[in-house]
Amino acid sequence: MFTETFSGAALADGSALPHAGISLPDALSRHALIRPNQIAFVDPRRRCTFAELNASVRRLASVLATRGVRPGDRVATLGVNSLELVETWFATLTLGAIAVPINFRLVPDEIAGVLADCGATAVVVDTALEDAVPRALTRAQDVYTVLTIGDDLDELTRAADPGYTTEVSVGDEEPAFLMYTSGTTGMPKGAVITHRNLYLHAFSSIATLGHRSDDDCWMAMAPLFHTAGVSGMLPTFLTGGTVVIPPSGGFSPAAALNTIAEERVTSCWMTPAQWQLVCELPDLADYDLSRLRRVWWGAAPASSTLLRAMASAFEGAEIIAAFGQTECSPITCLLRGPDSIRKIGSVGTPMLNVEVRIVDEDMTDVAVGEVGEIVYLGPLVMREYWNRPAETAAAFHGGWFHSGDLVRQDEDGYIYVVDRKKDMIISGGENIYSAEVENVVAAHPNVSEVAIIAVPDQKWGETPMAVIVAHDPTAPPTDAEIETHCRAHLAAYKRPRHVVIVDALPRNASGKVLKAQLRLAYGVTQTSGGI
Repeated sequence: MFTETFSGAALADGSALPHAGISLPDALSRHALIRPNQIAFVDPRRRCTFAELNASVRRLASVLATRGVRPGDRVATLGVNSLELVETWFATLTLGAIAVPINFRLVPDEIAGVLADCGATAVVVDTALEDAVPRALTRAQDVYTVLTIGDDLDELTRAADPGYTTEVSVGDEEPAFLMYTSGTTGMPKGAVITHRNLYLHAFSSIATLGHRSDDDCWMAMAPLFHTAGVSGMLPTFLTGGTVVIPPSGGFSPAAALNTIAEERVTSCWMTPAQWQLVCELPDLADYDLSRLRRVWWGAAPASSTLLRAMASAFEGAEIIAAFGQTECSPITCLLRGPDSIRKIGSVGTPMLNVEVRIVDEDMTDVAVGEVGEIVYLGPLVMREYWNRPAETAAAFHGGWFHSGDLVRQDEDGYIYVVDRKKDMIISGGENIYSAEVENVVAAHPNVSEVAIIAVPDQKWGETPMAVIVAHDPTAPPTDAEIETHCRAHLAAYKRPRHVVIVDALPRNASGKVLKAQLRLAYGVTQTSGGI
């Protein structure tokens, strides 16, 4: 049984939660009336109150409307972390349109694929990335409006109406975001995240963890095209707290800790690779982290050594592991507090509003301790894959959403990830799908066969390795040749960091490559999980 409404819930300070059934722009308008001068967002360039954000969103919605954006249209954003991305999302939702965050690390061909697939009619792009758009638009024929973040967009919004309103009414089950996640074919799929998905995911977190209204300050060291960047901020936003948007680019542990101290951050999410760098700082104890109450990690494996180091470094904070996937808005399981050590290696237990089963190929529940696929049901699960009925039907086979994660559950109900069913690689919090990389590498003229596997990496958690059978064994392709070949087709984080040449790939009787043998051969023994 699910608790699907929180209209009677209250915060620790006694104020009521906004009820389910309203949009995020509605919640923003409410905050602008109740707490107009409270800081809503902080990014590297500016601070913004709820009243200021509400006015900016209305101006931008007016601009988009005059450019022809209508309910149901897709508005893509392509940019590094900034408050302007958040403003664009809220303006898009105000018009009943659908927000489509795009990974700024993609090459133009990949960007074009996303734009064409979702049928975006408008693109809001960062100045630093605008050169990628013209090439991408050669394949994205539906785009008729491109707005560039910077002076041009500022000029347009300054002249727009800060009191702009619309009569658009959007249902709970209508799409709010398309979050793109690649599939086993390497082609990206848009997970349709509805307004209800977003709200109930946020409320489930609020009800599970508790929030202190405007006393809370959230920061996720994640890009805003990432599901952790989008959904992670919503509990704090909805309860009237402050969201800190970190800069994109190279991660500096010292800079991150300075921001935590200066902005009095109470909850912070990072990947294990980032927390590792933080814990290695020799002067970690010198930073004022007295306000930090919750230390979150996810999106990649975390070693037992790191988790113990985090527990030691942040004795006054609760360590929280968040596990799930984009299609589930994204968190499905949490591991909290003392359990982080007591049940080390686990991803925890199901969050409120998520029902889970662990099943075999016939959708029969497996016994406690046995390995099966974890499947999900409930209001946090996406509606569908955008315009992909066959993939949607396969994902919801048997009426439950199939995660592709192989797990086991102990006698206390705690879940442990054993493997990723489709050989997905998680590098620095980014998902890399082996089939996509294999398709590119296989196009090299001297590659006969290739298998992409994950190998451990101290910095990124995992990185791709290409195991190649060469057409000409006497002159196999070098690492540099494979890198050059992949550069035009794959984002940097997807490209193989290592190349191994073999005489043949191990296969089973049906001809399937035995990647488990390749992992064992190259020392891949790490197991864990993440968003």
